[in-house]
Amino acid sequence: MSCRKGGYFLPARLWYDPALLQAHSGEESIRGLPAVRRGLSRFRAVLVLGPLCCCIPVRAEDSLPAAHRGGTLHLAAVGSGGTLDPQINYTAEYINLFVTIYDGLTGFRKARGPAGDTVMPDLAEAIPAPQDGGRTYVFTLRDGIRFSDGRKVTVEDVAASFRRLFRVGSPTAGAFYGDIAGAKACLADPAHCTLAEGVSPDPVHRTVTFHLTAPDTEFMMKLAFTHASILPADTPDHDTGNNPVPGTGPYHIVSYNPEGGIVAERNPYFHVWNAEVQPPGYVDRIEYRFGLTDEAAVTAIENGQTDWIYDPIPLDRLGELGARFTSQTHIEPHLTIYFAPMNVHIPPFDSEKARQAVDYAINRHAMTILYGGPAIAQPLCSLVPPELTGRMAGCPYTKGADFAHPAPEWKAPDLERARELVRESGTAGQKVTLVVANRSVDRAMGNELRDTLDAIGYHADLKPLAPALMFDYIQNSNNHVQIAIKDWSSDFPSASNFLDGLFGCENFHPGSNSSVNISGFCDGEVQALIDRAKTDVTLTDAQRADLWAQVDALLARHAPGAPIIHKYDVTFVSKRLGNFFYTHNFGLFFSQVWVR
Repeated sequence: MSCRKGGYFLPARLWYDPALLQAHSGEESIRGLPAVRRGLSRFRAVLVLGPLCCCIPVRAEDSLPAAHRGGTLHLAAVGSGGTLDPQINYTAEYINLFVTIYDGLTGFRKARGPAGDTVMPDLAEAIPAPQDGGRTYVFTLRDGIRFSDGRKVTVEDVAASFRRLFRVGSPTAGAFYGDIAGAKACLADPAHCTLAEGVSPDPVHRTVTFHLTAPDTEFMMKLAFTHASILPADTPDHDTGNNPVPGTGPYHIVSYNPEGGIVAERNPYFHVWNAEVQPPGYVDRIEYRFGLTDEAAVTAIENGQTDWIYDPIPLDRLGELGARFTSQTHIEPHLTIYFAPMNVHIPPFDSEKARQAVDYAINRHAMTILYGGPAIAQPLCSLVPPELTGRMAGCPYTKGADFAHPAPEWKAPDLERARELVRESGTAGQKVTLVVANRSVDRAMGNELRDTLDAIGYHADLKPLAPALMFDYIQNSNNHVQIAIKDWSSDFPSASNFLDGLFGCENFHPGSNSSVNISGFCDGEVQALIDRAKTDVTLTDAQRADLWAQVDALLARHAPGAPIIHKYDVTFVSKRLGNFFYTHNFGLFFSQVWVR
């Protein structure tokens, strides 16, 4: 769930008109909006650099200007992000830190702008050429890598890390790594997973061979995601919870209190193998503090006591930042959506018409205002952000439109049509509980949707949960969540992150906290299109994008999740933070900023 941002242009400054806080009007008066629009990048295709990209190791201590080294970076969040297990945690709150602690065989270039979409070798010496029609890859592990506890990294550690993905029930085990030979058996019986046919280590030649059952056009990107981090072979085959696992990045976690925070310090065994993927860090220490409210964290940044906040900026502080702290406030394009997943297995949303009613009824204009206005959010008709290819054309769920006659863009909710669908579904009058994260923005959006559900014929309640608990809770089908509001960020720049990740059959795991297909949706026609888009190496980029657009359109008809808004990221940093370094995949890249 990582972020994608631009940085090759000067960041647009946040200008916010307080009139946006008034009822659904005034958004056109936001100063600076054209500049924001000009600044937004259009994301380009991911490049994969091949075997020529072997890199000469660099000593970490020699590769940074001495004037900027040292100090402590202070981060803040309302609550913890859950488990420290890098193969299980699926929150941007921790993944954006984990990227400085762990490495995979491949990694994304740490660069501003579209250059950050490039996949490069990390712990592997090179990106291998595909063999057997894209079904076999042979990686050579770099020699001399050590974990933060001093142990040498071996090819057996690599093989064990991929077995562990399945044994611990990583939320992306099926979606990202399900094409590895033996993965299906591992998904069915995780405790006895061997991947013997799929991952073959060769200690003599320091190679690891991957055998896939079908070509995977995005496999190198998936290996760059943090769930594919290389861990010691003796890492327990269960969620490590509050216990950090040794890694190979420039930092390692030295203390953790889920009520208080995380402290990370320099990894004494870190070595720069590819400075473009895992450069050395500037600060000596990172302190991630939990427990401040989002309001208090903003004030702490203004006072120089905190350098960055994970949570969205509270709505009532945006005007203040735009007026007084423009040089410290950055707006960056972000591959993130807010959507409302609906449980297709329990009433009332086991009815397709009931789900479609919600899609018609959502006031996306109001949601845009509640998030902060059109400088940082826009109504969304597709489950795919507009910066990506592979999204359906038009907007069927808006006033005066339908699937036969979609509107070019969202205009207004159609409550009359929504009420009609609720009546036709036979679900009018039923009780509905809406689950949201207990943050100011999420609660505000939740109140708006709760009122909408009431207006179309339901008796709705709002259930805010602590952010650290909410995501696990809504994933687990045993909790019988009917509907929720959730933000979702891409792990790499592809429509598959949203369409397959959220609605692919392989991502629904009943009774599990690692079931990112929150709605429990599984449809044969949709899945066939998903599978072809992921595996058919004969397709052109345009043909693959067309397949994803077909998936998007089918999902719109079935409506297991209603898109709400897509957003840009407002990042507020302290005055002392220098070298603001934002990447598409990981947001503010903590190792590359310095503190003065």
